[in-house]
Amino acid sequence: MAELDTLDLLVLVAILLGTVAYFTKGKLWAVTKDPLASSMGNTSSAPAGKTRNILHKMEEQGKNCIIFYGSQTGTAEDYASRLAKEGKSRFGLETMIADLEEYDFDNLDTIPNDKVVFFVLATYGEGEPTDNAVDFYGFITNEDVNFTQGNEPALGNLNYVAFGLGNNTYEHYNSMVRNVDKALQNLGAHRIGDAGEGDDGAGTMEEDFLAWKEPMWTALAEKMGLEEREVVYEPVFSIVEREGLTKESPEVYLGEPNKMHLDGTAKGPFNAHNPYIAPIAQSYELFSVKDRNCIHMDIDISASNLNYQTGDHIAIWPTNPGDEVDRFMNVLGLSDKRHTVVSVKALEATAKVPFPTPTTYDAIVRYHMEICAPVSRQFLAQLAAFAPDAESKAEMTKLGAEKDYFHEKISVHHLNIARVLDIVGKGQKWSNIPFSAFIEGINKLQPRYYSISSSSLEQPKKISITAVVESAQLPGRDDPFRGVATNYLLALKQKQNGDPEPSPFGLTYEITGPRNKYDGIHVPVHVRHSNFKLPSDPTKPIICIGPGTGVAPMRGFIRERLQQAKNGVKVGKTLLFFGCRNSTEDFMYKDEWEEAKQVLGDNFELITAFSREGPKKVYVQHRLKERAVEINQLLEQKAYFYVCGDAANMAREVNAVLGHIISEQRGIPEAKAEEIVKSMRATNQYQEDVWS
Repeated sequence: MAELDTLDLLVLVAILLGTVAYFTKGKLWAVTKDPLASSMGNTSSAPAGKTRNILHKMEEQGKNCIIFYGSQTGTAEDYASRLAKEGKSRFGLETMIADLEEYDFDNLDTIPNDKVVFFVLATYGEGEPTDNAVDFYGFITNEDVNFTQGNEPALGNLNYVAFGLGNNTYEHYNSMVRNVDKALQNLGAHRIGDAGEGDDGAGTMEEDFLAWKEPMWTALAEKMGLEEREVVYEPVFSIVEREGLTKESPEVYLGEPNKMHLDGTAKGPFNAHNPYIAPIAQSYELFSVKDRNCIHMDIDISASNLNYQTGDHIAIWPTNPGDEVDRFMNVLGLSDKRHTVVSVKALEATAKVPFPTPTTYDAIVRYHMEICAPVSRQFLAQLAAFAPDAESKAEMTKLGAEKDYFHEKISVHHLNIARVLDIVGKGQKWSNIPFSAFIEGINKLQPRYYSISSSSLEQPKKISITAVVESAQLPGRDDPFRGVATNYLLALKQKQNGDPEPSPFGLTYEITGPRNKYDGIHVPVHVRHSNFKLPSDPTKPIICIGPGTGVAPMRGFIRERLQQAKNGVKVGKTLLFFGCRNSTEDFMYKDEWEEAKQVLGDNFELITAFSREGPKKVYVQHRLKERAVEINQLLEQKAYFYVCGDAANMAREVNAVLGHIISEQRGIPEAKAEEIVKSMRATNQYQEDVWS
């Protein structure tokens, strides 16, 4: 018999191993999967193996109520979760919440009339759908929308409920819910109750929601024959402490957003589910006054596949400040267990754990919960049952029930949940509250979006942001209300510029990130594309209104035109109206405007409004009016008009002033001038990037 050579042996071994693998299913050498782990991988809009058919999903899970959300900042998703929980606990509905981008809607016509569909829809920007609602909105508002059954009317069997989240300082207030409601009605669907509208611009979003939902539940109960029952807390998530794991265990998440980051193998696409841990190239202070800060920061994206266009937004993923994390842990009696490893598991098949596990209490609170956000009245009412004594329970019940009392005691002071519990309980620990109630009742910590202040033509692999550090002294509150993300950025700036232990205004941040993966000079980011764009023809004149940090995207535009001019491209007239308090304190990018003047010559002009330097306050809208003749001439040359900044006051007044200018300069009625301004908006000749 011939002697076996090395190749024969390798083939025989391979065959043997393959045979063993086949009969054992690989169990002999497989790594045991943690049954309580969830990885929050780089999720996409269509999870593999999951149906996109709405009715199939509802029947598969035994549901008769599905609550869709279109959410940009997490508020609409939170309202959807609250409606689902309340529908189940109060009325026995079998509810589920659903992300609009995870389903197809051509089979809406198959949903029978013994089920109900909710739509909780935020309006984003200038009347646009949120990122996760784009496809749904395009489908349902299409004039030639097609469904699977061919019914007449198409949605005659569909019962639905609608609530919108909007801001009355924007022209297209709550346009999403209004347009979707109109489309559904036109298709024959039956709305239950009124289409509710919450107004963030008036600061009444929460109260608008609470006022809308009670008559809605009454109408829904009558329509579906539901009976209200006594509400008892039923957890959506189970919390299991993992005795065999510590925070040093490699499989434990300490703030990493998904498994790729945990394993140190993070790769793109980088998006709202998967941030890029970006190096900060440089950062510096723009103000020259002690009690206010404004940061310029350059973020390096060269080692990623991220790209941006001038006018886009960058998302910063913040962490909560250490003192607020400590306050939260202390009031719940969790200080000694903050590094205890826990797994969180959904008890309801359609619920999603909003962060990867196993993890620690500290990581959940620090990286995943909006613990600094104002608390909702409804949430306080829910927590009353777990109060440490009768007096605290009575106070929580009153706060939850009485709108004016809640406003006086809580809202005006912008108190977060830990501060409320500490005050109401007079220092007692609220250790009876199940931790699951906080996972359900507190929003997920959201990225904060900033207008990019750089030009992608000039620096395609470096993104600049311009952010004023938020700090507001409120009546009846000992310490100022401070923004989570901007103070986090200030700490990063301090660290980069030589402070070994940065603590802006006494706040400390874990800026080195989980397992020191951010090493003090990195920040998690992703890019969101925007419609705020320069004209495609660089010779077109542009008029930019950018007071305060509203100058951020205008700086990007002007840097773009500077680079175009340096490249030999002819650029049109560029007017920048910039406003701040004082020319010696907060006059941002002064040297850069002088450079622009040198390069662009008469094609660039800066018009300033320093509100605190004269006998009376002067703002950009006043300067705009002073230049009425030139503004009208430029508009007649098809100049593009850009506004960035405060939506509630400045942007509205600028809009009104522009109408007056057109009316006066062209000798036409104001109503006609207003129509011209609306037409400019419709054709993107007038663009806004505003906030309230």
